[in-house]
Amino acid sequence: MKKYIAFFICFLCLAAGAVAKTSFREGETLYVSVKSSELKNGTGRFASKVAKVTYGDRVTVLQPEDKNTKVKLSDGTIGWIATGSLTRKKIVKSSGGSTVKASTSEIALAGKGFSDESEKAYKSSNSALDYAGVDEMEKISVSSEALQSFIETGNLSDGGEE
Repeated sequence: MKKYIAFFICFLCLAAGAVAKTSFREGETLYVSVKSSELKNGTGRFASKVAKVTYGDRVTVLQPEDKNTKVKLSDGTIGWIATGSLTRKKIVKSSGGSTVKASTSEIALAGKGFSDESEKAYKSSNSALDYAGVDEMEKISVSSEALQSFIETGNLSDGGEE
């Protein structure tokens, strides 16, 4: 009897996971939910950059897949973006196009990082910690070309899909 109950519970969990999984539909309008990302001409890690998108940019789904989604920008540019970087929630930019009408916490969650307020609160409750190294690391940016060169020089696998 315990086996049947355990099997039933596992089945319910799997069914709930399948229903909860976000899947986008062709033609659906979505919004970029990360601070910035690149549209690429393919799904591989080192596919060529087609365009840069930022938080709140609107895209139209052309080909939804699990890890990446092929989208079209309002200017007609087509490329692939990580599916996790998209949301159905409408993000409205101001008329200037450079600012977003969103709360600090929404932007922090979108960027999967801390907001200024949460970072200050954490620092104040942990005043003995030194954050200078973290601040310096956040300034580091490695280009796709430099990363590709490093992988090729070291005969490493990029681990991506081609």
